[in-house]
Amino acid sequence: MKTRAIVLFSGGQDSTTCLAWALERYEYVETVGFDYGQRHAVELECRVNVLRRLREDFPAWGAKLGDDHMLDLSILGQISDTALTQGKAIEMQASGLPNTFVPGRNLLFFTLAGALAYRRGVQLLVGGMCETDYSGYPDCRDSTLKALQVAIALGMDQPLVIETPLMWIDKADTWRMADTLGGAAFVDLIRTETHTCYVGDRNEQHDWGYGCGECPACELRQKGFESFREVAV
Repeated sequence: MKTRAIVLFSGGQDSTTCLAWALERYEYVETVGFDYGQRHAVELECRVNVLRRLREDFPAWGAKLGDDHMLDLSILGQISDTALTQGKAIEMQASGLPNTFVPGRNLLFFTLAGALAYRRGVQLLVGGMCETDYSGYPDCRDSTLKALQVAIALGMDQPLVIETPLMWIDKADTWRMADTLGGAAFVDLIRTETHTCYVGDRNEQHDWGYGCGECPACELRQKGFESFREVAV
């Protein structure tokens, strides 16, 4: 049963890299996305394009790529007052966290993905959470996800493993992982088709991809790409 996986797939750089990582390792991979009223809802369109391109341009991966699931989690947006779910400026809060933190988001994502995995007969969940280059979100921490893995497995009464292949690497290494997995063609797909910008800006394409170039997500992506490119050259 551990040859099948479900990848939490947003349409962003990290989850796209994790999807390729899973397709390299497992015989059959499904994807799940969440519409939670995110300000950057354009990522939901991007994920469809990424899946199409993976099937067309990477047939070995496409042969393993199974069903895609989109879950309505709009209730999360309704109870959240954050810069990712409201049109407000991105800033730091008194807690030390940026106001892009959506409380409970990854907890709900994995719980629902676990329920889906139970129904689909899958025991592996893959997510792009990272504790190296991140904004301090507590639900991205390795300790949180290990505890969540135990809780979901107990609650479902069956084995469940949460894989986080990006947990201990930075954005430059995430670009390098993409290059190792699929070469220049896959790196180019990530640059042109994925979306990471918090404000949902796809008006301008930079070397590292589309985005406003100013939000924390764009800054991390740009910095990582420049470091990756310097070493590659």
